[in-house]
Amino acid sequence: MAANRGGHVRDASPGFLLGKLADWSRETSLWPATFGLACCAIEMMAASAAHYDIARFGSEVFRASPRQADLMIVSGRVSQKMAPVLREIYDQMPEPKWVIAMGDCASCGGVFNNYALVQGVDNVVPVDVYIPGCPPRPEALIDGIIKLKQDIGKGLR
Repeated sequence: MAANRGGHVRDASPGFLLGKLADWSRETSLWPATFGLACCAIEMMAASAAHYDIARFGSEVFRASPRQADLMIVSGRVSQKMAPVLREIYDQMPEPKWVIAMGDCASCGGVFNNYALVQGVDNVVPVDVYIPGCPPRPEALIDGIIKLKQDIGKGLR
């Protein structure tokens, strides 16, 4: 049932309201899977420790199983041998799922322009947020998580 109030069309159907509720719950509770591959993983671990405490933003527990995670944080360089494994883990995550490329190496290969490394994790999985830096500070990861949460809340992702 759609109603026109003030020039805006509002849908009050139960499916619409349940969808908004699901978006809200996804926005406020992301379950990241760890995929630390290099030095950026140290900064990712620091972001979850007591000083930065990403639990304040609903990303409290890093899940070891991809089936229990909806956010993959790829931190560090991805080798050609690791790329199929990364894709398999991504495919095992339930929908909806999001990916953050943390650091220059995950985003574009960084300073390692050679045949052994993937030049950007977006060649393997779709990326929602890129975080620049070598390595990016925990504050940058928190900023990326907040931006992703805002997009999820708006229904953009």
